[in-house]
Amino acid sequence: MPAPDQTDLFADDAPSSGSWPASVKPAAQPLAARMRPRNLAEIVGQEHILKPGSLLPRLVAQNRFGSLLFYGPPGSGKTSIAEAIARETRSRFVRVNAVMSNVAELREILAAARRRPEAATILFIDELHRFNKSQQDLLLPDVEEGNVRLIGATTHNPGFYVNPPLLSRSHLFRLDPLTAAQITAVLKHALADAERGLGARSVTADDKILADLAVLCDGDLRRALNALEVLVLGLPERAGLTAAELEVFARERRIRYDADEDEHYDTISAFIKSCRGSDPDAAMYWLAKMLAGGEDPRFIARRLVILASEDVGLADPQALPLTVAAHHAVEFIGLPEAELTLAHATLYIATAPKSNSATMALGEARRVLKEQPVQTIPAALRSNQGQANKRLGQGRGYDYSHDFPENITGQDYLEKPLSLYTPKPVAWEAKIADRLARWKELKARMRLKP
Repeated sequence: MPAPDQTDLFADDAPSSGSWPASVKPAAQPLAARMRPRNLAEIVGQEHILKPGSLLPRLVAQNRFGSLLFYGPPGSGKTSIAEAIARETRSRFVRVNAVMSNVAELREILAAARRRPEAATILFIDELHRFNKSQQDLLLPDVEEGNVRLIGATTHNPGFYVNPPLLSRSHLFRLDPLTAAQITAVLKHALADAERGLGARSVTADDKILADLAVLCDGDLRRALNALEVLVLGLPERAGLTAAELEVFARERRIRYDADEDEHYDTISAFIKSCRGSDPDAAMYWLAKMLAGGEDPRFIARRLVILASEDVGLADPQALPLTVAAHHAVEFIGLPEAELTLAHATLYIATAPKSNSATMALGEARRVLKEQPVQTIPAALRSNQGQANKRLGQGRGYDYSHDFPENITGQDYLEKPLSLYTPKPVAWEAKIADRLARWKELKARMRLKP
């Protein structure tokens, strides 16, 4: 197992810029590492947490912060902010990757921090969500005592992956993906910077080429810089980077989409809400993203079946059989042809009239069951099968609905009548509302008959 990176960013033999450890030659590092910001002022984006006067810069300026958690997508600046904080506070910086670490290593790091309280150790744990409960619990005593200041970085929602005690002892900051314009500005600087960037090769690129590369990298600055380095190193010095070189990268583009993780849940949530909100364009966009990301098409089909009852319901009774048919079609057709079936069903649901009356009626019935005594089944509605039930008089007095006009008898089917279902005046369900109103009047007339 590799030893943790325990870099003193301010040792006497470190370079004055502090942009890399003295033991590592800058030229051997990837472009993304060489261009890493050296202080908070150089961080690109994340103005919502880094603008002057906001909480994080104030805490760092006063060197009075405790443990910090940075939550955001890849390439948004989590590691860069952590290193910048260490430099500005002149702290000992210990970097651990949770994928490769273990309890024994953590114990060693924490013991060393206790022996060197004057060093003000910052323990940076990348991919903190990969630590199990026992590893996270091991951090608690030293975090509580201030022996180390934890900075955790995660691409996963900390509410699901970080232990509540550790979460409660940390300031949580969410980072956003960088915009294409922000990434373009960094790429332009990296291309011209002769000290840390690619300026020595004198390769040129139009702003549009750099902007297109930024768009292809989906807010991931690290990916954009590494892609730029590969493209530039593949060209002769003083050449121009053109659309032809960028086209090769574009063909290999991968949509950021992690199955069973945040991107999975966030994208399906956007898809569901777009269908519910009757926006077929947005629904098709999120569908295409899920399919490009490798989502299980059966999962999408199941969600469409649920939408058919939860959000379309009786406003369009054809939605449920259509989505069930789509689910079956996905099962026996498979990809890629099943994408057409999912598009068909998605557009149907997104453009269908909406009613959540079935959802509301079920919820109201559950509420009544929970809050009120359970009603006794009326004797006339009970089964009269078997001699014992007949002798008890069960089923006696039941009026057979088909013997009455419009199948309305005037009989009650609850001891205490309830109003749980409220039809919406939408599409097909508007006819149901009219029908129920007529039946209510007919039932009242039947009760008046001797």
